[in-house]
Amino acid sequence: MFTVSPISAPSSALPIPHLLLAFAACADAGWQATVKALPAAQTRHFAKLLQGMCVVHRDAADALSMSPPHERALARVHGLDRPDSDGLIPWAAWEHVQRTQHEPGEETRARHWAYVTPCHWLMGREHATLSDPDALALSEADSRAFMAAIQVYFDADGIQLHYVAPQRWLAEGDIFNGLPTASLDRVLGRNVDPWLPSGNSGKTLRRLQNEMQMLLYTHPINDARSRQRQLPVNSIWFSGTGNLPERGRRPAATPERQQLSAPRALAEAALSQNWPAYAGAWAALDALQAKDWLARQSTGEVVRLTLCGERRALTFESAPRNWLGRFKQLFKPKPLLGLLETL
Repeated sequence: MFTVSPISAPSSALPIPHLLLAFAACADAGWQATVKALPAAQTRHFAKLLQGMCVVHRDAADALSMSPPHERALARVHGLDRPDSDGLIPWAAWEHVQRTQHEPGEETRARHWAYVTPCHWLMGREHATLSDPDALALSEADSRAFMAAIQVYFDADGIQLHYVAPQRWLAEGDIFNGLPTASLDRVLGRNVDPWLPSGNSGKTLRRLQNEMQMLLYTHPINDARSRQRQLPVNSIWFSGTGNLPERGRRPAATPERQQLSAPRALAEAALSQNWPAYAGAWAALDALQAKDWLARQSTGEVVRLTLCGERRALTFESAPRNWLGRFKQLFKPKPLLGLLETL
């Protein structure tokens, strides 16, 4: 279970540009060595930007929470957050609403959704590791063929699949009601066992995963992929479960949401443990987004920055000029590395 501690701070009625960075920090040993080696010049705009900001929101949780800090932060932006929602941020239900282009009525709200991701589990001697689904480079035709084969087995458990993209399907069924599931960003490159769904409904999903492994092992498309030296699709992953907020808190198209920027370069590099690319991503973000945010802040515009690790997230907002000097006197800005290490 994670805790969120809002901190009172000045607000603005104007739309606030918001830069949200997933995996600004992570637990991998290669991360700390990489950020310590970053030249100060490659993060100078971030350092100057933070000197003119104050913390307006803190979010802390265990590193084993099913919903990582950046997804919790995104949920707050989109109005999808609620207490005790670990593993229950309704990304799948929310996408269904966005795709159907209408407000969620009672009929939609009574339906329960999940994401299903076709993926490759790397089978080791003691456990299986989830590989990056994007690395499969599935075509739409192959993805739809896999989905059709899997649907036959899902029918018996009342699950209906809907195609969205080669690496992502929507699944609809009562079994997903109240069932926490782990984000892909928690599991990629890791042992899947601690992240599998639990409880009676989770037991059913684990059974389906086992059945799909047997089905996919002999699927003709996987035979063709093997001949082409491509990884086979040998399992699936469930995520994105959770029910939409009550009518009074349904997601709304707020101006702030429209100005959200959430680049994935740091996350993609960290999850693949490509530390040279990770360092390059920090340099690119500093040269573009941070420089732009700093220029806006220098003119008096309020901007926001959320830095997310694997346990915590901190949201910063431009401090009003009338108390910025006092703020700087009371709180000496922490170096960027020291700040990231707290995440």
